[in-house]
Amino acid sequence: MEFEDYFYIPFLLGAVYLFGVVIFRFVKWFIGLSKIDKIRVRKNFFTKKTLDSIWESVREGLLHFKMFKVNRLLGYMHMSLAFGWFLLIMVGHFEASSYFGTMFYPFQKSIFFRYYITENADFPGHTFYAWAMELLLMFVLSGVFLAYFKRFSSKSFGMKKTTRMRYGDHIALTALWLIFPLRFLCETFSAGVYANGSAFFNAVGEWFHGFLPLEIMLKPFWLAYSIDLGIFFVAMPYTRYMHIPAEINLIFLRNWGVQLKERRVNTFTLAEVYSCSRCGVCIDACQLNLAGIKNSQSVYVLKNIRNKTLSDEVLFNCLLSNKMFCLLDLRITQRIETTKQYNSSYDYLKTSVAQKADTIYFAGCMTHLTPAIKKAMLKIFNAAGENLWFMDENKAPCCGRPLMLAGQFDAAEKLIANNQKQILDSGAKTLIVSCPICYKVFREDYMMPDVEVRHHSEYILDLIKSGKIKLKHSDKKAVYHDPCELGRGSGIYEEPREVIKDVMTLLPMTQEREKAQCCGGSLANMKISMQERDVLASKVMEEFSQYDPDYVVTACPLCKKTFAKTNTLQVKDLAEIVVENMEIK
Repeated sequence: MEFEDYFYIPFLLGAVYLFGVVIFRFVKWFIGLSKIDKIRVRKNFFTKKTLDSIWESVREGLLHFKMFKVNRLLGYMHMSLAFGWFLLIMVGHFEASSYFGTMFYPFQKSIFFRYYITENADFPGHTFYAWAMELLLMFVLSGVFLAYFKRFSSKSFGMKKTTRMRYGDHIALTALWLIFPLRFLCETFSAGVYANGSAFFNAVGEWFHGFLPLEIMLKPFWLAYSIDLGIFFVAMPYTRYMHIPAEINLIFLRNWGVQLKERRVNTFTLAEVYSCSRCGVCIDACQLNLAGIKNSQSVYVLKNIRNKTLSDEVLFNCLLSNKMFCLLDLRITQRIETTKQYNSSYDYLKTSVAQKADTIYFAGCMTHLTPAIKKAMLKIFNAAGENLWFMDENKAPCCGRPLMLAGQFDAAEKLIANNQKQILDSGAKTLIVSCPICYKVFREDYMMPDVEVRHHSEYILDLIKSGKIKLKHSDKKAVYHDPCELGRGSGIYEEPREVIKDVMTLLPMTQEREKAQCCGGSLANMKISMQERDVLASKVMEEFSQYDPDYVVTACPLCKKTFAKTNTLQVKDLAEIVVENMEIK
């Protein structure tokens, strides 16, 4: 048997094994989806959502747009490896097709083209392909060398901390690091012996030929390249590099409508878990670092889920701020699975009677603990002439979201059912809330299609635009803090800012909108101490102080209460500054 008849077999076996394992897992994950999610997949398969998924797979799986936004150097490194390798495969296929005159040929002839085609063949585009393939290889090698450097000096990439690798990860990483240097040596050695490369690779090959016995070394190096590819492919499904196919799978599932909103663990959870590359970017991005909490970042949660070692200490020690890589739905789902459900009949709610009104105001628990907001809202409602029912003025249950964040979904459903009935019985068409936590749950978890749910920032802005209330503009300056549930959670960024600009000067900041820091008072974190909360709040207030504002304005009662404890800057809710500058008729 000739060398060329068997040297590619390690690559072949590895590739077959990899595709077999990946396809098996994808099929298993699909079978494990809920019935409604399977219907969503079938319904959306032949739609624009599939095309959107293909584009997103290119944008995030190959080009790594999100990674570029977080860290340009890391983004380039990942993109050069993923996109560069993809282009090597595609352009290499076109090169082989041009040479053989057909799209159908033994696949190894494309992967090991420079080994099989020893002459500098004259076929359409041969010069272009030679240069293109070699430039692409150098492009990938640039990413490999950045990866080498990152492994030994992550701080140079702006990363204070990276994840630890397991034994299998080291095997896969070593194999990956060797693939492209080996390919470079194989192709330049071939160019040195046969002059079958571009002018550049031919020159490099000649240089190697000047002091190395390339004729003897050529076949062993091509065999080493094949073996290395095979090792990487076999190791890949059991290491962090499984994220490469898993991430693509997850993109399609999400765009087809598969989700964790049923709040029960299914195989979609595994799709999310395996999609993590364990790059460690989430570690530095997590605000809990400021309080010395370094074990509950997303990468560690995913690791513990994989290893079935997830503890309550790790799971419940999260702000669930929905900031970068938060895994909000996955964490809540895990909390539901690990928490003993609280069983209460809530009999005291049965005596509640709805009041007929056009508009309902639901202040929420935290607004009652910051009564200045409640008083300001009542003055605004009075000025607007609303036919109002203050639903929780005297007694009313919680909106239900804090229970959800704690994993007590069954108990939350009972509260939601009661509140929903009260609201619908009132005949009201608008529900106004001051608390972003309430706002999110009323919009997403209540079934009230004929009732418009509005945060008071939206409502106040409409009153200003319609002329129902008139405001004076003061000479004060303010910074605005985006509450997590209102901004990242519900997409409301501009309405509060427009209201502030009507009454005072709004100062721009670097850490705002999607980048805004959590106040630290999150109801979702069950394990953080009060001292640690105070540290987080103080750090955020230190940032605000740099802009020398007269006020810190927020649109969340919990944020106001948390920031006010620091006693550094005057903190106001949006409703308060409106009332202070409202022209009373």
